Amino acid sequence: MTVNDTTLAETIGGIPRAHEQSPIKKMTSMQKRVLLGGSVGQFIEFYDFALYGLTAVTLSHIFFPGDSPVAAMLATFATFGVAFVVRPLGGLFFGALGDKIGRRGVLSITLLGIGGATAAMGLLPGHEQIGAWAPVLLVLCRLIQGFSAGGESVGAPSFVFEHAPVNKRGFWLNITIAATALPSVVAGSLILILSQSMSNDQFMSWGWRVPFLLALPLALFGVWIRTRTEESRTFQNAKAEVGKEFSPIQDTFRNNKLRMVQVIFVMGLTAMGFYFLSAYFVSYVQTTGHLSREQSLLANAAALALYALLLPVFGRIGDRVGRKPMLIAGSAALAILSVPSFMLVTSGSLPLALLGQALFVLPLCLYGGGCYTFFVEIFTTKTRFTSAAISYNCGYAIFGGTAPFIGTALVGATAVPYSPGVYMSVAAAVVLLLVVFTKVPETRGRLG
Repeated sequence: MTVNDTTLAETIGGIPRAHEQSPIKKMTSMQKRVLLGGSVGQFIEFYDFALYGLTAVTLSHIFFPGDSPVAAMLATFATFGVAFVVRPLGGLFFGALGDKIGRRGVLSITLLGIGGATAAMGLLPGHEQIGAWAPVLLVLCRLIQGFSAGGESVGAPSFVFEHAPVNKRGFWLNITIAATALPSVVAGSLILILSQSMSNDQFMSWGWRVPFLLALPLALFGVWIRTRTEESRTFQNAKAEVGKEFSPIQDTFRNNKLRMVQVIFVMGLTAMGFYFLSAYFVSYVQTTGHLSREQSLLANAAALALYALLLPVFGRIGDRVGRKPMLIAGSAALAILSVPSFMLVTSGSLPLALLGQALFVLPLCLYGGGCYTFFVEIFTTKTRFTSAAISYNCGYAIFGGTAPFIGTALVGATAVPYSPGVYMSVAAAVVLLLVVFTKVPETRGRLG
């Protein structure tokens, strides 16, 4: 922190913080491009991941045919989870590179990797054409997606965070993260239009491929926007202060171990909730709630639209009251409301399924009002990308990538339709205890 910065900050518990009242500055053109570029990047990343969840039933027939629909769905969701296994490795690689050379260039590489792998999935022949090679190639594409997403998912929020006004970080970050819900709405609407405008045989043959192929031009558009941005002054100052021998990975594991463990669990809960909502509910409502594909897509699109609208609102509240109160209130609400939410989702009624998903979205957004800023704000600039990428992606791999698989397995093993809700509720209770009893810090207004 520079001498000028200290005149605008005070030290609380050894952590430099900005004063509550700071001058209101007009948003610059560069800040607008950074916010747009971060949001577009998040949209494209999650568009690609959402497609897999939304077409899971279709993919299970094409790549994992067999006598057991449950076994096919388990194989499909296991392949979904493969991408999350390599996300921490991608976070480690791209995070260290981003802390060393800068965020902007790395984020162009990650976006092209995600878009290219998704478009390739849309070109893959099915099991009937090439046998066992079909799922092998699908897994390969998912590995490339996951490795690239390990950098994109944290790099974009970090880039936006470092350009954002201190007193609006939560609002800016949650606008960026809200863009992760819109892909499911867009992709779901596109799949709905395609499935209703052609026969089922046509959709199963080639119609499902169209949304996947669109990923590449979307990625190229995102890269173009990012070429018109520049590194933040905060990052440039941090880079100037470290020597050529600086190792982001060594510094990360030497200084941030406890904070990284805290982020793994804090972000793991939101990962579980988000992937239940965006990647599991469509197939869950079809197979367990016995609604049609069109009804499932409609209900899920409405829930994700609500998520995109509410998340910035709760982010702004987090700017006012702090991150930790949002984490406590959100995890408590998820612990209480998850089971009734899942019971409504599997009721077999479209209105009740809509209500159940809305009831799940509210506490998830309340929790998101704290966690999505907390996970980058807790780390200093010089190792933010590396530290946040490793811990965020471990949380998403352990809890998010496995959520659809565990949900499917629980329903199959227990024959209790709302059993995934019990799993979500228990996880939320554990995180609530962690936040309260492991000295998770309040990070609002932190500088450095």
